[in-house]
Amino acid sequence: MTTKTYDADVAIVGYGPTGLIGALTLANKGVSVIALEREQDIYQRARAVTVNDWTMRIFQDLGIDERIEKVIDPQRALRWITYDGTEIMRVEHPPSTLGRKPRFYNIYQPTMEAELRRCGDAYGERLQVRYGAEVIAIEQDSDGVTLTSRDKATGKLSSVRARYAIAADGGSSPCRGMLGIDLLGDTNDVTWVVIDCRVKRWWPDRDFLTFWSDKNRPVVDIALSAGNHRWEIPLTPGETPADYPSSAEVWPLLKALGVTEDDVEIHQHAFYKHHVRMADTWRKDRVFLAGDAAHLMPPWAGAGMQTGMRDTFNLGWKMARVIKGELPDNWLDTYETERRPNAVFYTNLAVALGRVIKQEASAEEIEALHAVPTETVTPYEPPLIAPPALEAGWIRGATGDASIVGRMIPQPIAGDTFGKMARLDTLLGDGFVLLGVDTNPADLLTPEEKAGWDALNARYLTVRPKTAYTHGSDELVDLDNVLLPWLQRYGVKTIAIRPDKFVAAADTSGLAVPA
Repeated sequence: MTTKTYDADVAIVGYGPTGLIGALTLANKGVSVIALEREQDIYQRARAVTVNDWTMRIFQDLGIDERIEKVIDPQRALRWITYDGTEIMRVEHPPSTLGRKPRFYNIYQPTMEAELRRCGDAYGERLQVRYGAEVIAIEQDSDGVTLTSRDKATGKLSSVRARYAIAADGGSSPCRGMLGIDLLGDTNDVTWVVIDCRVKRWWPDRDFLTFWSDKNRPVVDIALSAGNHRWEIPLTPGETPADYPSSAEVWPLLKALGVTEDDVEIHQHAFYKHHVRMADTWRKDRVFLAGDAAHLMPPWAGAGMQTGMRDTFNLGWKMARVIKGELPDNWLDTYETERRPNAVFYTNLAVALGRVIKQEASAEEIEALHAVPTETVTPYEPPLIAPPALEAGWIRGATGDASIVGRMIPQPIAGDTFGKMARLDTLLGDGFVLLGVDTNPADLLTPEEKAGWDALNARYLTVRPKTAYTHGSDELVDLDNVLLPWLQRYGVKTIAIRPDKFVAAADTSGLAVPA
């Protein structure tokens, strides 16, 4: 016999970055959350090192981007060089088109994570966190999920019942095992030592993210925020973590790179191996895997943590609307459809970049990474910094170079009829929007198409150039002259935008609500 009494709308297992973004998204959209975190404190070893403009746009949606920006630093550029100073490859960071100017930021994960948790505290009873709660059982029925947890300090058992659950409990994910979901792929045998340091003085080009390319000792050399710096160095055959019990044994690795006690103080060091693994499914009935529980990738693209955060943002805004009755349950089927290809993309990119730093890539492979396609509609940017796009999911029409469908709309400063100026997302709001090029988009819809968008409470907005008059309240002005050229590049008159600011449809491929 089932019951429809719930302790919260959604239970989240794990309150690291992936779980945090899921919790913040759900609470921000008006549903209740209980997070179960097995540890009492934030993990103090910095793992992730960067966030980019896509992730910052998620923070903006949650109303926390200005808070997070205060604890992170803009990143200068990436470079791959050899020990003799030869530069193999460089990726510059042009200004972002998605919002704030920097394309990439350096972070110090414990500091950023602490600020994210403080953001969660603002939701009070809507977002409850139970620290020291280790989930030991998952039971599901047609109406919900019951999670049983054990308090690590007292051994006391308790349960949480929710409509849905998100397992964001890391690469080892006990929840994944309880659900009987397989993790497919491989783990590299090489062990890496991660050395986190406090900066004592500046040195030339410290603000580059540098990959020292070498067959035997490739090194990641990266400035973190808040006066921290990190090196990641592989152990050679025959070496083990036991050879580096303290900072004294670690120092020779840094001194071989020209780093001395005058430059830094070693804060801590740890060991890890690279994984290329992915769960065979990300959903079991009412429980969803996210982040490292669903996929593990090498660090070379700086995308592991961010991919997890994007997972739970995607799932969170949809799940909140399903719970509130604004969308049907089958919308949740689009979660893995949309997120798996993106996780595969960043995993493959990380593997390819890893081959460069380890000098395993051939000249042809490196040339392919540099190759700029010709005669494209979309201006080329290297895959590592290119704006995001959906390959599949809740979209209508073909994707690809010449299509606007699936792309994330740029975010310039725009104005409204009454003279308000703001970043575009502020003016678009948190919902579905149809945007017309100097025309009312509703005029291009059939009655059936409009009924479909009306059922989603869509807004209909016209974009005018700043050289024209506005004619009604539902209009925007392209102050930066970015939106209209972007729309015209793809030959569209109207697009439909999802709440996460991806283009769902365009008049060139049909404006009916995607199936």
